[in-house]
Amino acid sequence: MLRSEVLLGPMTRGTLVRSWVAHWRARPDHEVLHDARDGWITGAQLDQRTGHVAAKLYRRGVGCGCRVLLSGANGIDLVVVHVALLRLGAVVVPVNGAYREREVTHIVRDCRPVMVIVDDDAAWSPWVASVDKRCGVLAVSEAAAVDGNADMTAEIDTASPDSPAMIGYTSGTTGAPKGAVLSHANLLASVAALAIAWHWTDDDRLVLCLPLFHMHGLGVGLHGTLFTGGSAVLLDGFDPDRVIDAAEQHDATLFFGVPTMYHRLVESPRVGELARLRLCVAGSAPLPPSVHDAFRAATGRTVLERYGMTETVMLVSNPYEGERRAGAVGFPLPGVEVRFSRESGVPVDIPTAAVDGMAGEILVRGPNVFSGYWERPASNVAAFTDGWFRTGDLATVASDGYITIVGRAKELIISGGFNVYPREVEEVLASHPAVADVAVVGTASSEWGEEVTAFVVVRPGHDAPDRDALREFCGEQLARFKLPRRVVVVGTLPRNALGKVVKHELRCPP
Repeated sequence: MLRSEVLLGPMTRGTLVRSWVAHWRARPDHEVLHDARDGWITGAQLDQRTGHVAAKLYRRGVGCGCRVLLSGANGIDLVVVHVALLRLGAVVVPVNGAYREREVTHIVRDCRPVMVIVDDDAAWSPWVASVDKRCGVLAVSEAAAVDGNADMTAEIDTASPDSPAMIGYTSGTTGAPKGAVLSHANLLASVAALAIAWHWTDDDRLVLCLPLFHMHGLGVGLHGTLFTGGSAVLLDGFDPDRVIDAAEQHDATLFFGVPTMYHRLVESPRVGELARLRLCVAGSAPLPPSVHDAFRAATGRTVLERYGMTETVMLVSNPYEGERRAGAVGFPLPGVEVRFSRESGVPVDIPTAAVDGMAGEILVRGPNVFSGYWERPASNVAAFTDGWFRTGDLATVASDGYITIVGRAKELIISGGFNVYPREVEEVLASHPAVADVAVVGTASSEWGEEVTAFVVVRPGHDAPDRDALREFCGEQLARFKLPRRVVVVGTLPRNALGKVVKHELRCPP
């Protein structure tokens, strides 16, 4: 078992890959990762195979500090390439395999990789070549294969803690993605804090179906598993039955998911079988309280919600021991400091914020926080205030210290001079029996400055509620200035790969 006091040291020194290799060499026969094609791979096999692949990629021109785009289906091949790149000291740029030409060329043009490694290499090759003909494109399976040519070895596991390890492009829910540069120390600090907070040890086994191009699946699920010396069952995509089967067949203890996954799990007649898990974590978007309650009723397990972002990995979490409060994200993780900035621009600490109950923008600092955006000096100046990163997320703090996210600062609606936080309105609207999904934004108004506008997806079998009906329904729980002045019925809401609504794509009809 790994103890908290042992983990506190690595939060500010060392690198992820050296901690991983130490585990593999200490327990060479320990089964670390499983996928449907290859079965289990041990620590010794991971150590040897990632070393061989690192040497092969080095021969093909990938060196320390080189940027490499990486995207593929969840599986051992993808992990082997990811780890090999980090062992080389290269900078991994994880990207969504569903990206199309416009999105791919933006990232290639922005970070100038020496190589792109992707499942769909045939489709991506002309896109990459249109920006940089010198950049090679490999299939993940080809990159992960051990070719037996071991006559040239690469220098591995020598990157310093401050060396860049990843460039994580923001999800782009409010505009063009920017690349957040994360060091080895940043990534190590975050998983070390999670190991303490979630009592995550080498005895744990995670069912991991979150995509490995996103911080939730990669920076938390995979990196945390390898750091603690635990194990993970890799699933390529989410299906309730596959998750439940994997948990049973492999005696899993952990599951990490996004709200959409939990919604589908509570609809499964087999959800009660997940009672075998010791910890279920939700993140990347707010978990509706109704789903939170339904999962607990069916499994006896209370989902633990946490809060993180590309630039910080994880920074806040509900407690492992104690109340896991629905709708709240909990307290700062070990080693993380949080403050709040108000309209006055004067930062306040958590006790002060809890006393006045006002919302403020979350400011954070700690060893987990990134150094800045890739080649974005103007953005970096705006992103930091006296060494504190401005998250852009608005939150309130309860008198007992629980933090609750209420929305993005850029999404704050100011209507008639009053502040309206979209999430608060969305939660009330979502409880209407005819509303299957909803997003609230502010739209320009000559009278009000901005008016509260709700984009509503109607639940099958129900008639679309009109504006007056929804205002009346919300009026029992919200002040009048928060009530939607405009309601737009849509078939679906635009969402990114992790389920976040891409609000800048919502358009009102003329």
